[in-house]
Parts: sequence; structure tokens; C-alpha cells
Amino acid sequence: MREINHDSSTRAWNTLGKEWFELAQTGESRVHFIMPYTLAKLGDVAGKKILDLGCGEGGYSRALAKKGAQVVAVDCSEPAIQYAKEQAEKEKLEIRHYIRNSNNLFEIEDNSFDIVLCSMMLMDCEDFEGSVAEAARVLKTGGLLFASVLHPCFDGNHEYGIGRQGSGLDRQVVVMNYFEPKTWEAPLWRGKTPVVWRHRTMQEYVETFSKCGLTITGLFEPCPTDEQAEISVNIAWLKKIPLYLFWELRK
Repeated sequence: MREINHDSSTRAWNTLGKEWFELAQTGESRVHFIMPYTLAKLGDVAGKKILDLGCGEGGYSRALAKKGAQVVAVDCSEPAIQYAKEQAEKEKLEIRHYIRNSNNLFEIEDNSFDIVLCSMMLMDCEDFEGSVAEAARVLKTGGLLFASVLHPCFDGNHEYGIGRQGSGLDRQVVVMNYFEPKTWEAPLWRGKTPVVWRHRTMQEYVETFSKCGLTITGLFEPCPTDEQAEISVNIAWLKKIPLYLFWELRK
């Protein structure tokens, strides 16, 4: 049996376990902003074959399966896949789960998905080009790759790269170094366990997508609605600064 390629990304995310499951399902930006926006942009997915690449605890996979999609969920974290399987079984959802590094989706066929979803994961991959190439490989011709990442112009290492000044709605982004640092270790927001963070420039994203045969058909920097902004100051601040960038790409 083939084993996944272990690198700094897989090692980091395998250490989180239960901490990540809780953060993923209670993080206000993910729950109230990123996930609703993503599902709305994907629209009617009934009958479509979807790969949830970097599925984490499986929240998107379950939501898409409930909408009638045929879902395959992939993550490099064995604890995450085990948790995702258990939750899918509890909800009686038919989702296939695989433990894979995103740069080597072995046993997953070429040209087999209508949609590949990469929610908040491409910026974390050590092998970014390999991951995009694999997503493109398994995507049908004309298929959609929909990806969200931390916005490279407004988020990065807060101490040395792209920092913060002030507080609340008056908080500002301070760009100290757009190009560096490229990697660092720190816990997730409200987390305790350090993971590897990566910063990639807009140029690197665009060049890599193009090299892998993908065409950019949409680029989105959404603002929260007034109702979403009432949830918290952090979400309200997104009306000023887009911390999340969404890519729509076609093969």
C-alpha cells in the first residue's frame, strides 16, 4: 500500500487533532463568513462530483453532500480524516475519505471531478505547485477549482511581515515586508499548538495557476453583509480590509 508524502505541512497538521476540530467549527470568520460565501458561490451542486481537498474536519464535505453532491474528502491529517468519517457516518452521509498529501492524490483518477474545492488550504501547502497540479489533474476539462486563501496583500507574519496597528474597527494593516518571511511557526487564532504558516505573493499564485493549465475566471474580495458585521468586531473589520481572497479557476 502506498504511503503519503510527509513534509512540514503534513507533520504540522497531524499534531493538531481535537484542537483543530473545535477551532474549525467555532471560528466566527469560517462559520459566519468564509463558509457561507463559499457555498453560495458554488451554487447548486446536486449530482456534481466534488473533491474537498484539504477537507480538515469535513464541514464542507458534509454540507455539500447534504446538497446532493457526490463528495470525496481528502486531507493529510489522519486524525482529521478519522473525525470526518465518524461525523459523516453519524449523519448517514455517503462521503469517500482519503488520507493524502495534496501534492500526490494517488488512486484518484484523472479528469474525474466537476469541482475541486480548496478552502483555506493552498497557502499552507509546502509543495504549492504540486498541489495545484494534482487538483488540475483530477479536474474534468471545463471543471471548476474554487479556492480561498489568506489575502497575501493584507495578512502574513504579524511581527516581521504584514502586521497590525491599533484595535477594533480602527485597526490598520502595516506592511513591513510583503515578500518575507515566507514561512514561520505560530498557533492558530485561539489555538495553542504551533503550525507552519506560509506567505505567497499574488504573482506566485497567478504564475502557478497558469503553469498548471488553469485559467482565472474570477477573483473575489467579499465584504460581510450588515447582518454578518453585527456578529463581531473582527467580521465588521472585513468591511474595510479583505483578509480572505477567493479564486475561481477553470481547466
